[in-house]
Amino acid sequence: MDTIKYLEWRYATKKFDATKKLSDAKLNVLKQAFNLTATSFGLQTIKLVIVENKEKRESLVQYSYNQKQVLDASHLLVICIQNDIIEADVNDYYKNIKAIRDTSETILEPYKKALIKTVSKMSVEERQQWSKNQAYIALGNLMTVCAVEGIDSCPMEGFISDSYDDMLKLGEKGLKSVLLLPVGYRASDDMFADFEKVRKSLKETIIEL
Repeated sequence: MDTIKYLEWRYATKKFDATKKLSDAKLNVLKQAFNLTATSFGLQTIKLVIVENKEKRESLVQYSYNQKQVLDASHLLVICIQNDIIEADVNDYYKNIKAIRDTSETILEPYKKALIKTVSKMSVEERQQWSKNQAYIALGNLMTVCAVEGIDSCPMEGFISDSYDDMLKLGEKGLKSVLLLPVGYRASDDMFADFEKVRKSLKETIIEL
């Protein structure tokens, strides 16, 4: 498998073919990839909202600085963070470890207490930023998986988060939107698809010691 070939094929798609849809199988790969993303301590304080409904996405274009990828893509992936990380999140995580690995409470309890202490020392803003850092890891992972799967994507920070939260009723779920990733298939007339990648040389970006 030529990983670099796939990464060279990938670009931030400017124009999607609105007639092409991801299969359920392809969409499931993206769901699994998101769920398998590495997160700090494995807490998974991020969630993925998948918006397929066209009318809903059309209403979001105005809050996306009129970027039409939001509407024309097959699906819009909205990466969200929890409004806060609380002790119950840590307790649930360790319950999950016990259920899946059958690890004894004696081993888990010191780690659980230490993590609760770490989280409690942070401000709400610090905990949100911590989660946001995980969201960027998930975005990068999804983009790479898209490339390998032959799915086009366009990472976006440029949108009005509060309006998205209102439109998608994310506050009711205790979530806040932080990143977008429209996914689907490039339009045949997207001229950006054939542009040469502009990157620094490896000598400029890699330091070997």
